[in-house]
This record gives sequence, C-alpha cells and structure tokens, in this order.
Amino acid sequence: MTSWIALLRGVNVGGATVRNAELREIVTGIGGADVVPVLASGNVVFDHPTERADAAALRARLEAALGRHYDYDAHLLLVAREAVEEAIGGFPFAADDTARQPWVIFCDTAQTAASLIDEPRDDDLDPVARDGAVVYWNPPKGRSTDTPFAKAVARRTWRERTTTRNLRTLVKILAARP
Repeated sequence: MTSWIALLRGVNVGGATVRNAELREIVTGIGGADVVPVLASGNVVFDHPTERADAAALRARLEAALGRHYDYDAHLLLVAREAVEEAIGGFPFAADDTARQPWVIFCDTAQTAASLIDEPRDDDLDPVARDGAVVYWNPPKGRSTDTPFAKAVARRTWRERTTTRNLRTLVKILAARP
C-alpha cells in the first residue's frame, strides 16, 4: 500500500463545499483505506494499493468521483506521503520567520514547476526556489495575493496543474495520521 495525500483545489472557497465525512466516503469508494480528511480545506490522507508510477490514473479516478458527487470540475494534486515529507524538510527559507508566509506549491510535473518559477517576480519580495515538482515561495506576511508572483500563480494557466499549501498546514496533514 502507498500512503497518499490528495490536495483538492477550489473547494470550500467559492467552489464545491466538501464535507469531511463525504470526502472520506468518496475516497473509500475508490478503494482508499485508513482515510483521514484533514482540516476543512480539501486535504485527505489515505492508503491505496496504487503505486507511485500509476498516480495519474488514481488521480483521475478520484477527480471523477468527486466531480460526480459534487457536480463540479474537480481538480487535485495527488502526492505520496514521502514527497510531502521531503517538501517540508526541503523548505529552503526560514520557516520560523514571522514576517513571511512559508508556502509550498505542488505542481503536476517538474516541467510545470520549472515554468512556474519563470513567472515575473521581485526576488526580494517574492523569493522562490524549486525542487523537482515543488516550488517554495516565501512572500511577506499579508502579501500572498498582491505580489507579482502571487498574481502570476493565481492565473488560470496554473489552476489545474498546481495547488498551494502553507508549510504549517502540511505539517498538520502529516500529523493527522502518523
């Protein structure tokens, strides 16, 4: 069994309203085991026999099941638990800097991540770094929507290929099921 983390996009913030109990049932319905939804923001940890190499097929099945249940165009990033652990451990900025927001952007491919970091930004305001299919971003607190990079990340171009989580949220997701 592989331990997976599904990071849903566009739920509970103007998209579909996803309840944790329903999310648990949907993931269980596609063969997920030990399913634990985390927070009320579209994060779910679960085990599934699908290997990492077949993640795209599992992602498609879960998106289809969510789309049928909630009648919306579901998008998510499916990340192996180990990859989330690596992303947390690889955060290259001072995670405890209270003047900044520690963001991790998961991308569907390393190519997407490489393209994303080429977006316009002010390096002092919007420091970014990349590691494979992950982009780390560390804007000043309160500026996560109005910096040049924030505006670029919000563009429709990236919606189906990326999802952003705060580093502290990722730690909570991992803690939900040791």
